Amino acid sequence: MTVQYLESPGKTLIHRDRIAARITELGREIADDLIADLQAEGLGADAPDRVVLLPVLTGAIIFTADLVRHMPLHLSMRMVTVSSYPGASTMSKGARLRSELPTDLEGRHVLVIDDILDTGQTLGLLKDLIAEQNPASIRICVLLDKQGVERKHDITADYVGFEIPNAFVVGCGLDYDGLYRNLPDIVAIEA
Repeated sequence: MTVQYLESPGKTLIHRDRIAARITELGREIADDLIADLQAEGLGADAPDRVVLLPVLTGAIIFTADLVRHMPLHLSMRMVTVSSYPGASTMSKGARLRSELPTDLEGRHVLVIDDILDTGQTLGLLKDLIAEQNPASIRICVLLDKQGVERKHDITADYVGFEIPNAFVVGCGLDYDGLYRNLPDIVAIEA
């Protein structure tokens, strides 16, 4: 049986096969770095409650689900919700925390996972708030790093799936007005 996907609303920038291959690479790279951190503390990959993944909902959920399958170590996940593109907007309206941030991050290795680094407001806000808790480390992983945009916050990602041009994109968790998150490719749309 062949799976029929929705008709693409625009131009495919990154095909699903490239996305799957890159996510596998990212998971292994991140796991290697976190295991090295744990080993430096005299611990192994099975150390309980030392690695915390913090996916930014809702956009990062699909990326996170694919990524963690390639990270062979004990980890926990705590979700956080940040709003910056309300409704049918294609322009960031500023980052607002919409859920509580976990308060038990002190001494832990925290990996913030987001779908896209755009203006930097969401990730900048989260990194600043997490840093106040004195974690052992903070790393940022994004599926996409949008180039050619003015960053409102001086932030870079430690792990990047793909760099993309300054276009509005959907698919792999990214949406336009709540739609297109389930597209398997990254697609640029005119909105």
